[in-house]
Amino acid sequence: MEGGFTQYGHGKRTALETLSPGDILVFYSARETVARNSPAVQRFTAHAKVKDSPVYQVEMSSTFKPWRKDIEFTPESKLKHADIRPLIGKLDFIKDKKHWGMAFRRGLFEISEKDYGVIAEKMFATRTGAQIKEGI
Repeated sequence: MEGGFTQYGHGKRTALETLSPGDILVFYSARETVARNSPAVQRFTAHAKVKDSPVYQVEMSSTFKPWRKDIEFTPESKLKHADIRPLIGKLDFIKDKKHWGMAFRRGLFEISEKDYGVIAEKMFATRTGAQIKEGI
């Protein structure tokens, strides 16, 4: 969040190129870190809008040069989170409610306006419906 960018699929460029300025991103965090033994988080943890800027590459090491895209996180992203468990039954993109975590293994994927509304309502419970729909 501090860097104002997003990076997907171990830094691959392809997914980022599908994003358009103004697209809304909702981030789900399974764990605190990528380590398997990291504590579970299992909640939507951030909300952002894609900026009108090109995809760019950075060098993190001589062998890892991921691609990134600039985004603007909403101020509430540092404060508002939504636990996934109460939402599983309401989200259409989760086809298998028993193995719901598999839905997130796709990385970057598009959700319906209805599913976005379910998540946004939980993340921004104090906002009005119009503000939720606009994703601001």
